[in-house]
Amino acid sequence: MNLSKKILFASVASLIMMSSYAQSTLPVASTGATVYGNNTAVGKYADIRGFRMYYEVYGAGKPLLIIHGNGGSIKDFKNQIPYFAKNYKVILADSRAQGKSIDTSDSLTYEMMADDLNALLNKLRVDSCYVIGWSDGGIDGLLLAMRHPEKVKKLAITGANLWPDTTAVEPALFQWIVSTNDSLAKVTQTPAIKAQKKLLNLMVFNPNIPTADLKKVKCPTLVIGGDNDVILPKHTLAIAEAVPQSYLWILPNSGHSTLITYKDMFNQIVGDFFKMPYRKVKGMAQLE
Repeated sequence: MNLSKKILFASVASLIMMSSYAQSTLPVASTGATVYGNNTAVGKYADIRGFRMYYEVYGAGKPLLIIHGNGGSIKDFKNQIPYFAKNYKVILADSRAQGKSIDTSDSLTYEMMADDLNALLNKLRVDSCYVIGWSDGGIDGLLLAMRHPEKVKKLAITGANLWPDTTAVEPALFQWIVSTNDSLAKVTQTPAIKAQKKLLNLMVFNPNIPTADLKKVKCPTLVIGGDNDVILPKHTLAIAEAVPQSYLWILPNSGHSTLITYKDMFNQIVGDFFKMPYRKVKGMAQLE
């Protein structure tokens, strides 16, 4: 294992092992006077599908839902919220069992989280919206578009995968996740360990989305990944090829955090994608 992979795996390990601790300490991200992820001025809870979902809303205009990844929270989008809130009503939520959305039940699936987001949109009287999803949030975004197609106008996803194995995820990292999950099963199952195990189980056994099912994604979709992403670029390409109306964007010299590493470019390209009509380039136009 090279040094960069060791650093990556240590970072992922830290993220996962701290996820339940984070729910009690509530780390936040701030930009100026605004504290994203723990903003008492706008933060609210919605009683949804058996748990209380924490959410924040910024800006005005057409609705835009932004979805975080495994063990993440609203705070992860400090680079996107100010930019998109200038032109959109930006809706962000801590997913079930993550951030401030505490859920003590044993089960957790991406389908559950997609349906949770649909319920939140219903509660906020949002009939359709633009969607950005990062990592697990990208999986949630795909499932939201498949299970509730009327809700998604356009979808931008980065670092999403369709199934959990080494054809989709960087092999050494996936094997480490499986090993860590097995190790946690052998220790005393405290509430903190159970919370960590639930998030690891999600990555080890889910998602399970056949590429053929992506035909159900009817909205224009921008599929994004880094050329050194932990989600293998060939898998990201397979997603783009399976979605009927898709664009593919692979960022050079980038890992999983495309919207951090290339935050300004990411915001501009995704913003332009939302504004411009989708077009399929065919025939001689492909030479342009």
